[in-house]
Amino acid sequence: MSDVTRGVWYGLSAYTIWGCFPLFFALFEGVPAFEILVHRIIWSCVFLALVISGLRRWPAVQAALRNPAQLWRVLGCALLIATNWGIYIYSVESRHVLQASLGYFLTPLVNVALGMLVLRERMGRWQMAAVVLAAIGILIQLVMLGELPWITLGLAISFGTYGLLRKQVVLDGLSGLFVETLLLLPVGLMTFGWLGYADLSHYGDNFYTGALLMASGIVTAIPLLLFAGAARRLRLATVGFLMYINPTLQFFIAILIFGEPLSQVQLVSFVVIWIALGIYSWSSWHYRPRVPAGQN
Repeated sequence: MSDVTRGVWYGLSAYTIWGCFPLFFALFEGVPAFEILVHRIIWSCVFLALVISGLRRWPAVQAALRNPAQLWRVLGCALLIATNWGIYIYSVESRHVLQASLGYFLTPLVNVALGMLVLRERMGRWQMAAVVLAAIGILIQLVMLGELPWITLGLAISFGTYGLLRKQVVLDGLSGLFVETLLLLPVGLMTFGWLGYADLSHYGDNFYTGALLMASGIVTAIPLLLFAGAARRLRLATVGFLMYINPTLQFFIAILIFGEPLSQVQLVSFVVIWIALGIYSWSSWHYRPRVPAGQN
């Protein structure tokens, strides 16, 4: 199996697991989203520490912890990713997975907009058209339904801003996520202790619930490792196209398994944003830097 083929399989596996996350988080019947988030932070940190030990990545982690300027940026990343995780878990718990899938469809366009606004990056006219169309898609829901799709916007903006800040941190994905969860670990442990003291914790209810809460850390880390393997072997454009597997699976899970209603207004909004994504993907592919034959 060539490196490119292996990279494609890694990417397909990573995005398929992420796309099936609603099925996993739907198993936490009766456990509040906030408590699931706390355990996801704690057990992700524990599992990632084991993986980093096995891969001998501690020098990069130690260098990050000794650099206060970088550590503040990592803390910002940690708060953003925790916000993203919390909103996502709530979207599954409250059966708003359609909004969540729309948020992840919207994320690449939010990245483009943030690059223009914050980093002063130049935006091509087709990219500009894609961003404007995506904004129209959101406005359709706001005007026609009379409500702001805050789950969609919360996920897209938090993850888009996370990506923007993450670009300024010199850490690989695995080490970076470990340091992020490590910075959140004290708050997570204190919250876990408080939940137990107040007799609000579900961790000790039964073996099934406790095992699921612990597994949330493993489920968080595994697709990240697969994604890292894909990113090392594939062009960025290829990874970008594979990314749409995640929200597409969430979309079908929401409709076919969870039975979430899809109104005509929502469908029109989705179609407008899909067209925007099509324009963005086409422009990214058409204007990509040409790679000499034989290179990946």
